[in-house]
This record gives sequence, structure tokens and C-alpha cells, in this order.
Amino acid sequence: MEESRNFIEQAIDKDLADGVYETVHTRFPPEPNGYLHIGHAKSIILNSMTAKKYGGKFNLRFDDTNPTKEKSEFVDSIKADVKWLGADWEDRLFFASNYFDQMYEYAVKLVKKGKAYVSDLNAEEIREYRGTLKEPGKDDPSRNRSIEENLQMFEDMKNGKYADGEKVLRAKIDMASPNINMRDPIIYRVAHLTHQNTGDKWCIYPMYDFAHPLEDAIEGITHSLCTLEFEDHRPLYNWVVEECEIANPPRQIEFAKLYLNHVVTGKRYIKKLVEDGVVDGWDDPRLVSIAGLRRRGYTPESIRNFVQLLGISKAQSTAEMDMLEYCIREDLKPKAKRLMAVLHPLKLIIDNYPEGQTEMLDAVNNPENEELGSRQIPFGRELYIEREDFMEEPPKKYFRLFPGNEVRLMHAYFVKCVGFDKDEDGNITAVHCTYDPETKQGTGFTGRKVKGTIHWVKADTAVKVTARLYEGLVDPEKDVYDENGNVNVNPTSVTVIDDCYVEPELAEAKAYDSFQFVRNGFFCADCKDSKPGAPVFNRIVSLKSSFKLPTA
Repeated sequence: MEESRNFIEQAIDKDLADGVYETVHTRFPPEPNGYLHIGHAKSIILNSMTAKKYGGKFNLRFDDTNPTKEKSEFVDSIKADVKWLGADWEDRLFFASNYFDQMYEYAVKLVKKGKAYVSDLNAEEIREYRGTLKEPGKDDPSRNRSIEENLQMFEDMKNGKYADGEKVLRAKIDMASPNINMRDPIIYRVAHLTHQNTGDKWCIYPMYDFAHPLEDAIEGITHSLCTLEFEDHRPLYNWVVEECEIANPPRQIEFAKLYLNHVVTGKRYIKKLVEDGVVDGWDDPRLVSIAGLRRRGYTPESIRNFVQLLGISKAQSTAEMDMLEYCIREDLKPKAKRLMAVLHPLKLIIDNYPEGQTEMLDAVNNPENEELGSRQIPFGRELYIEREDFMEEPPKKYFRLFPGNEVRLMHAYFVKCVGFDKDEDGNITAVHCTYDPETKQGTGFTGRKVKGTIHWVKADTAVKVTARLYEGLVDPEKDVYDENGNVNVNPTSVTVIDDCYVEPELAEAKAYDSFQFVRNGFFCADCKDSKPGAPVFNRIVSLKSSFKLPTA
């Protein structure tokens, strides 16, 4: 069966067949002004996997042309995120700021060709002169300055003779163009700022629409894959590489962004949530930042599968969170050990089990993956079970413990409820049962059946841990943002449970170790708050899903 090709691959196939390019070279060009989110993951995966598919090269390039918001912290986080997703750039790490000298020379070239000029207008005046979607713009009063005067003034800009905003360099294109991006866009501005990479060497900085195509060209990028909002900028991209006389210019191809419904991705909103202490940093497990997803327990494989399920197209669409949750469930089901953890403990006492005795029982780690083997778990007279697994007066079709009912203890015995204890406030403090020694792990019993199976941990060997149960960060009953532009935060987005009891081996869980807690969901050891012997577990996702794969 012939492999299906997305529209980008079809375009690349044609370029290679026509001899436009001899190889494929892509890049991911983030601006280091925040942490990456799930939307960026699509671009990272698409660019890196496309290069890999064609045996080409992939660059990680920081588009650090705006020192106002850039930090080395963001550079480090982005490098970690990209590598974690499997996009290995090896020795192909670049910074746009390393090309500032070349960009300046290209700008001088445009001035010499009469294709760029220095403007005296301020930002507000430039907007006014630009016109609207219905009305053409007006020529800048400085548009017809001589080349010699423009060259001198541009050099003066570089040498710090002008204040911020006093002068800009504009491309000389067409003030009547139906594409507003082509109405003499600004390509350099004055900004007396210290840059995180170049220090105080420059007091002028290139604008993105001028810098980006040059960065691609300098690095030998063949296919500049970017999201649809840059489609209207493509004529300017092509103008820059053409007027700068770039040999073998790159080709820009746009694809639809990844939009996830009812989540926060805007950097300024996340920044405010961080500054207000609503979330625990840019990597809070409730965020869909890549760092937050990783800390929550998502795997790179699950995110790559999510992107693959969505496909690559030009049609904008919005995905639901349950689709991403489906992908992590499917990834962890065969990988994660299935252990027992009691989140809301209730003491269970087996009255006829010998006091002081402990026996070790065999338990399969994952019935879907025999390579994960088995383990020994301790069993004894006093256990913890989930509080919801006992009811004094149960409704119909309740098959767990209640007076007179018999259930199976997972991996252990049948037990029958014979009573319970209450405190002076009427709260149930313990359940009493008897066990049938002939029913050990499903062998040797008389053939009677029970409808309920519950999990447990041995009380005196269980390890007390903290578990955090996460829901969506945004209130599900409201829009993402209120009328003031603030996030409508879900008041129950996280529930912290400090008195959970788990199997002894979970005490040794390391950061990012993932497990299935039987009946409670998939959990991951938190990378920031866990301590040796005292892990904190984040619930990645519950076990139940409403998502269904579309049928062909």
C-alpha cells in the first residue's frame, strides 16, 4: 500500500524531483521569551521528523532579536523541551544574534539599492501613514531621501546617535499594496538594551520579518515550515531573500496551528499566573507547557502520537484535551507497572487471620506486558482499603464490601464483611472481615463466585505518600478568560491528599517514574517536590476515557 503523504511532503517531493533543492534542511526557531507549550510541540515534531524522513538536517535556532523579554532561563528550558521531544539537533544549535553583523550588511545593501530608507516618523505616525485594509497608505515624508543620506543616518543609528524610537529603517516596497505587511515595513529599530548573547555591542535590532528569512538563508534552510499566521508575511519573506540576492533561497510553507480547547497557552497569561502564585511556575503540571506536561507525567511518545493523530493540514481546527489524554493512556498501558495505592484509607481487619503473621504474595506487574515480570507484596491481618469500597447501607448493584458481602482482595483472598467500628461521631473507623484460606490468589476455592474485587495495602508496611489529583486549570463552566482578561481558574484544579498509602516499592520511585495505581489512574513521581523515600505523585490521567478514535 502506498504511503500517504501530507501536503508538505508532496511539496518537498516535487522540489527534490525538480532539482530546486538537493536535500532537506528544516529548523525550529523559538523566541526565548517564555516556555514552550503544546502548540510548539507540533512545529518541533513536524520540522525535526520531516528532516529525519528525508535524511536531511534539523536546526534549533533561537530567534533572539528582541532583548526586551528574553532570558537565559528560557533558552535552557527550550533546549530541554526540544531534546525531550526527540528532536535531536546534535551540534546544530544556533542563535539569530550570531548573524547580527551579516544582517546589518544586508540592510546596508538594501539602502544602497534604494530599497530601504531611514524614517523620522514615530510608531503612532507610522501606523497612521500605513492605511487600512480598505485604504492605501501614504508615503513616508522621508521615503525619497538620498541613498547617501540614508547610509549615513543608518550608520548613525548603529553608532548610538539616536534615542529609542527616534529613527527606524524601513523597507521601500509599496504603500498601496493590498497586503499591509508590504507597506514599507520597519526592518530595524533603535533599542539601547543589553542583549543576553551580544551584550551591549548593538543598539539597533532587526525586526522579525527581516531577520527570519535571512537566518534561514544563512543556515541553508530549504523549507521554512511555519504556522498559518505567517501566510500573509510570505510575500515579505520572499522579497527579503530576493532583494538581498540570496542564492538558493529557502521556501516558506505554512500549516495549521495546534489549538487545544479550554487551556491557557498565551505567554503573558501564564506569566501572570506564575507571578500571582496561582500556579507553581512555568512547569506547573496543570499547564500545557511542554515542561508542565513532562512534569505531570506525559511522555514524548504520547505527544508525538497526539500530533500524528491530528495530522498536518492547512485547515484550522481545535483539539480536545481528552484526545491528548487518550494518547498518554495508550502509551502507558503496556509500559507502566500496575501497583496498589489507597488514596482515601480505611482500616480493614481480618479477624481470623493470624496476628503478627506476614506472607508474601506474587503479583503480576502488568498483565499486558509479561516482560515487566512480577513482584512480591506483603499481606497480613490489618490492611488499608479505599474508603469508598465499604458502605454500611449500599445501593443496588454495589458489589464491594458491606455487611454480609464477600469480595476478592486483589492478588490475595476472598474476605467476607462481618462487622465494622464507628467513632463517637458515627464515622466508620474500621471494617472487620473473615478470610477463606482456601481462596488464596484464586486457587483451591470451592467454585463460588464474587462480583467485587478491591485493592489494598498492608497497614504496617505501606508507605505514606502525597498524591495530587489534577483537573483542568480553567473553570469548565466558564470561558478561558473573564471580561478583564484574567484566566477563569478552576477552584478544584488540584486536590492534594497527604495520607495516601502505597506498596513499599513505590517509596523508591524516582522523578518521572510512572505507574498505574489500580483503579485510581496513572501517576508520576514529581520531579520538584519528591524527596528520597518520600515521593509526591502527580496523577497524569484517570483510567476512564470518553475519547473514541475516528473510524475510517
